Amino acid sequence: MSTDFATIEWRNRAVRIECQWIAPERTDAPLIVFLHEGLGSVAMWKDFPAQVCKAANARGLVFSRPGYGRSTPREENEIWDIDFMHRQAHEVLPALFAALQLGDDEKPWLFGHSDGGSISLLYASRFPDRVQGLVVLAPHIFVEDVTVANIEQARTAYLSTDLPKKLGRYHDSADSAFWGWNRIWLHPPFREWNIEAELDTIRCPVLAIQGIDDEYGTLAQIRGIAARVSGCELLEIPECGHSPHRDQPDRVIVATTSFIAKNRRQTP
Repeated sequence: MSTDFATIEWRNRAVRIECQWIAPERTDAPLIVFLHEGLGSVAMWKDFPAQVCKAANARGLVFSRPGYGRSTPREENEIWDIDFMHRQAHEVLPALFAALQLGDDEKPWLFGHSDGGSISLLYASRFPDRVQGLVVLAPHIFVEDVTVANIEQARTAYLSTDLPKKLGRYHDSADSAFWGWNRIWLHPPFREWNIEAELDTIRCPVLAIQGIDDEYGTLAQIRGIAARVSGCELLEIPECGHSPHRDQPDRVIVATTSFIAKNRRQTP
């Protein structure tokens, strides 16, 4: 694995994006792009992306979104709006792919967790011809009471425990990562956020995975995707919370590699 940085223009400034490549020498192999959760980063994936790429005989790209990991932190007065995941999908991801010189013929698989899963869905909805398929873990397509309640608990923990120190191991600015995510999810107008209708334009294969014991959402999330996306496959995992790749990594890896092998389009 090799770590690199790309620079994009976003929000009227140059933003540095932390990237990690996995097995780039596999030039003819499919590319899997990993999109982290609301408090994630390159480092927080640990070796899971490498395990997936090895099992799938694939290349991998892992990156930290702006405000996370070693990427450029949020500006102190920068407040995310209700469309923050749309902007990641419609602006940041295309700009990153362009900066990394991924051509139009490079149609990656997107592997997204939580907010990263939602961003993956939004990207495939806006750019249906630029992606081969999606694997989404515990994605959000609308806001539930259980989600907000647990994010409120996270705010209390951040203010009263050593959570900032723990997050500081993975982010140049723990405050940037935490408050960007926490404030928008707890912003009252965000309760109306809903991307169900946008799923109708997704044309690629989708595997949606969720733990039955997910503390941040109910199974209505992935079942809602299946109701909108033709041929969407569901995997509901028992004894599993909001992070299936941590709680049940073997099941996720087997399901992912099987799904990609079954749906991979060979390049002429």
